[in-house]
Amino acid sequence: MARFVDKVALVTGAASGIGRAAALAFAAEGARVVVADINDKGGRETAARIGAAAVYESLDVSSEENWQRVIAAALKHFGRLDILANVAGIGVSGDFEEARLDDWNRIVAVNMTGPFLGAKHAIPAIKRHGQGGAIVTVASIAAEIGASDLAAYTASKGGVKMLMKCVALHCAEKGYNIRVNVVNPTFVDSEMLDPIADLYGSRDAMLASMSKLVPIGRLAKPEDVAKAILFLASEDAAMMTGAVLNLDGGQLAGFPAQHSG
Repeated sequence: MARFVDKVALVTGAASGIGRAAALAFAAEGARVVVADINDKGGRETAARIGAAAVYESLDVSSEENWQRVIAAALKHFGRLDILANVAGIGVSGDFEEARLDDWNRIVAVNMTGPFLGAKHAIPAIKRHGQGGAIVTVASIAAEIGASDLAAYTASKGGVKMLMKCVALHCAEKGYNIRVNVVNPTFVDSEMLDPIADLYGSRDAMLASMSKLVPIGRLAKPEDVAKAILFLASEDAAMMTGAVLNLDGGQLAGFPAQHSG
């Protein structure tokens, strides 16, 4: 498949995990890719794996100045922008009453303000070539259900989901032909889980325990989420905007059986 020949995609959080998988997948289907992350080492590694079809740009998604610089660099390097994939995200767990304001502000800055700034500055760039495009934001099933020890994370993911619905309506009403959609993954087996592995005794024990919470019996892989991102960014999803694609392994379908004998 080569759904993205002559297209340019900007992927945030592309130094690892879902972002890296998405950047590699876009390139494999013909896109030129702006690899963006605050992790310079990992971002350059992703760009190097892609080769000449990629350029790395350091990006703090919470900085409007950074977004302006990176969007300008994308246009200078590749001449256009077609797709923005907002993948960068962070989370901090803990007791709500002990939550630190600094952690709250940092999570909201990355998970909500980052996609807000990305969409704000990507839309004019995508409009320039007059052929439309797509914005895909990775939220979480935490946008749909709460978690007592992840209040800031779930609030930010719920907020960014609704933000992108508003952006989708804005683009549709303006006639921009820019589709805006959201992916809600379940737990993803990526580096983001590493900090909590010790709570389970080992990483394998963590994966086994978390897999029991997913009806299909496993965590998502970064590549699973990347495929959803590419679908929403492609013409295969031409009639989808303001939509939420739940990539949850059945978690949001309901409770497991409680009364079977």
